[in-house]
Amino acid sequence: MCTDRRDFLRLSAGIAGATLFGSSLVHAQEESFQPQQGTLPEPIRRLRRMTGNVQPISFEERKRRIQKAQKLMLENHVDAIYIEPGSSMFYYTGMRWGTSERMLAMVIPARGEIAWVCPKFEEERARELIHMGTDIRTWEEDESPYKRVAEIFKDRGVRTGTVGIEERVRFFLYDGIRLAAPALKFVSATPITAGCRMYKSPAELALMQLANDITIEAYKATRDSMTEGMTQGEFAGNCSAAFRALGTSGGIFVSFGKYTAFPHGSSTPQRLKEGDVVLMDGGCSVEGYQSDITRTFVFGKPTDRQRQIWDLERKSQDAGFAAAKVGAPCEAVDAAARKVIVDAGFGPDYKVPGLPHRTGHGIGLDGHEWTNFVRGNKTPIQPGMCFSDEPTIVIYGEFGIRLEDCLYITPDGPRFFTKQSASIDEPF
Repeated sequence: MCTDRRDFLRLSAGIAGATLFGSSLVHAQEESFQPQQGTLPEPIRRLRRMTGNVQPISFEERKRRIQKAQKLMLENHVDAIYIEPGSSMFYYTGMRWGTSERMLAMVIPARGEIAWVCPKFEEERARELIHMGTDIRTWEEDESPYKRVAEIFKDRGVRTGTVGIEERVRFFLYDGIRLAAPALKFVSATPITAGCRMYKSPAELALMQLANDITIEAYKATRDSMTEGMTQGEFAGNCSAAFRALGTSGGIFVSFGKYTAFPHGSSTPQRLKEGDVVLMDGGCSVEGYQSDITRTFVFGKPTDRQRQIWDLERKSQDAGFAAAKVGAPCEAVDAAARKVIVDAGFGPDYKVPGLPHRTGHGIGLDGHEWTNFVRGNKTPIQPGMCFSDEPTIVIYGEFGIRLEDCLYITPDGPRFFTKQSASIDEPF
């Protein structure tokens, strides 16, 4: 649906002191800090692995996902969908593969067996990794992979009709297929892929719960390791080390002081000092399923102003949560959270000081996926959906406060994966 926030931060220049899944993102003038085991702060050394009993998604569940996709294709008058490596391919098949200029892809037809296309010289490695579907079409370096895709369509009875292209497929691949199969109509596959992925199963929720539990433990240890004068890189490096100690990979971006007003960080190098607001935002992955948590607190004693704005932010987050009722439109959550902030004299709308972005996003195998708590989104909230609840109060020149917890929808309403921050003094 969109670039994951952590991917965006990784790819954007100048986000100081952030880490993503173990990779440091620091200002060009600041050395990446990767603490060694012997120099780790005591709170991190005490951590123990939490991933020993992880239950991966079963083969049977993946088969049911493909069956649901085929049902949705028939309902949406789509004859097949085309997917290249990424989270959707992993969702349906458990297959992980990097992308390059050489096509490796899969086709899910509305009727019949799925099929694969891969470079001939990669066939043996691909067969090691492909556990769903036996129809693997190969192409030599001087042959067209697009013709292989067109052949799959024909062999599945799709000589005319409609093919869905998964949203993250690169244009050159779509364009090659379009030219090789000119009789076909091409549309977005999102009604099928999002129509499956938006609704999490109990197995998915269990993996997301563990990712959230791990993130909170990593955050606690990182906060307990703070020292005056430390850089963002040191702070974030400690957090990455905490995730590793807990048995997974993860990371954060972090801002201090007035730079917490920048929703996704500042390029300015910062050192922690007494009285600074500290904002840490990130998470980890368990079997591909993501957490996304933000905690904001003060290093030292909060001022009355900091406490007042923090309490307002918590009221806004609570209002969003209360509005996340089964059957309500997604936009109702944004409206409820935003109203609290606007009624306090901020905004209005997206103006700052105030809340400059949507209240939440979908989450699962991607840190950001369908659908969003945002104005104009009439999608009804349904059981199985998962979202972040993260209004922000941005006051440039002073500080920013964001509290972010992710929730899942049950038949009885929303439930948080995490315990919310109790106060600015008790963020965990």
